Amino acid sequence: MACTISYDGSNSGFQIGQNLGHITTQFLQSETSLNQACLRDLRTTNPHHDKDRIQNTNGGLLKDSYCWILDNEEFQQWQDNQSNCLLWIRGDPGKGKTMLLCGIIDELTRSIGDTVNISFFFCQATDVRINNATAVLRGLIYSLVKKQPSLLCHVKSQYDHTGKALFEDTNAWNALSRIFTDILKDPTLQSTYLIIDALDECTTGLPSLLDLVTQASSASPQVKWIVSSRNWPDIEERLDITKNAAISLELNEASVSEAVNKFIQHKVHYLANVKKYSDETRDTIYRHLSSNSQGTFLWVALVCQNLGRTSRRHALKKLEVFPPGLNALYDRMIDQVRNSEDAEPCKRILAVMSIVYRPIAFDELASLIELPYDLSDDSEALSEIIAICGSFLTVREATIIFVHQSAKEFLLRETQNGVFPRGIGVEHHTIFSRSLQAMFKTLRRDIFQIKFPGFPIEKVIPPSPNPLAAAQYACLYWVDHLHHSGCHKEKDLDSDERGSVGDFLQKKYLHWLEALSVLGSMSQGIAAILKLEGFLQVSNCSYSETISTSDIRTTIIGKRRTTCPFISSSRRLPIHSIPQASN
Repeated sequence: MACTISYDGSNSGFQIGQNLGHITTQFLQSETSLNQACLRDLRTTNPHHDKDRIQNTNGGLLKDSYCWILDNEEFQQWQDNQSNCLLWIRGDPGKGKTMLLCGIIDELTRSIGDTVNISFFFCQATDVRINNATAVLRGLIYSLVKKQPSLLCHVKSQYDHTGKALFEDTNAWNALSRIFTDILKDPTLQSTYLIIDALDECTTGLPSLLDLVTQASSASPQVKWIVSSRNWPDIEERLDITKNAAISLELNEASVSEAVNKFIQHKVHYLANVKKYSDETRDTIYRHLSSNSQGTFLWVALVCQNLGRTSRRHALKKLEVFPPGLNALYDRMIDQVRNSEDAEPCKRILAVMSIVYRPIAFDELASLIELPYDLSDDSEALSEIIAICGSFLTVREATIIFVHQSAKEFLLRETQNGVFPRGIGVEHHTIFSRSLQAMFKTLRRDIFQIKFPGFPIEKVIPPSPNPLAAAQYACLYWVDHLHHSGCHKEKDLDSDERGSVGDFLQKKYLHWLEALSVLGSMSQGIAAILKLEGFLQVSNCSYSETISTSDIRTTIIGKRRTTCPFISSSRRLPIHSIPQASN
């Protein structure tokens, strides 16, 4: 009869029997499972997938648009000089910095990728998942340990004690900084390239990130850094370009202009083939783009995008309405939106997209704004509406995203454009209200029909259609929109707000916890509840007649886990799911 012993430690569920070969197999499987859980929790997004998405959104990576930098003197000196580890590529919006870094990554991967680590991260201010310093470190570390698995020990030495909270709680930056520094000091670390795009779009923790980059680039000569950003004085000051290399796109105007010209040739050739332009029309479009682009890739891309939606016979007439310069072009495009037959839904969509915390899917958009009846359930018609906003928004895999950070900045800056007629705070409040409505309508007990209490999160497969699709954004960000609606500045909530929040906490709170569980976002729920608690205290509100905030926090942190039985927050498999040791 087999002797079986269970350990309730980091290898919970591991069982020992008389068959030593089976013991070894189970131990290795357990360790592999724990390593995979650590990687899953570390990952915010996969930087390689972000790179592919960015390239696809921009119509693909054109080698002629970036190859000039490979022959640039400053770039070659940085690459060859062991004492110069940090390179800063800087330039104005739309100058092609992101695609330039995509090209550098590809060239490094092709030439030396098998013998070195190449880890990169693309910051995007429009997405809270990848617009902060902590996310940057998580992305870089994730790529490093995926390429060199032995480095994972630096992460697991702390992860085994704290779990996913290591990457997400208030001390995450400090913990990840130590882990990152230890990785860079590891004597087994291969030669490494670390690349961060768009530092200016790191909206939280940028000073700390810049200090870390500066310190690490000085302390670890086997690591080469490339970072990019706009021409911000505070970034220049902290990176100390007197000691490090810098490439200014404005100072390399001739090379950039030539690259933009190659980009124009490519775009016009594609348009001419698709739209069947005559040679005269093709040449006229090429001359207009060349003389008005001002060395800006984004301007060319936006104009060509509009020409792609214009009939061949109106192309030259339409070409005349595109003024040079990004801001002038955005002004022209917002006028086009205001004058369209669908001006109101367009403005509503632009307003919502300007203040949401990440790109949103069609289903989520329909739950956040009130759309005309003929649009709410018609994705094709909704795509047509978004096409009217084409200089600001684009669609990728049924998800709406900004074409560029500068487009969002224009909408938030130009208040006279009518996108926020009632003010940004009111728009936040509208999203908060509709988020509550979406959750009331959607959330219910055992929403995925799992049926088995304690089912592991990593094994949950969303049903199709996904019943949480429309309310997913609402579940994660409703408290943030309440906070940014400005209500806390009034020191009190009105009766409608008190009633709606109280009603939600009374009737849907546990269903909300379950939804957060299946979404793998319990940590965000904790942060939301703590924010709500602080908000209610500042607002002098009492929910004694509904549910106290201390009860809320106690429940979600886990002291009363039995109230949410269907999902197990543990990454480990239950004991009964581990095969028994054989005789």
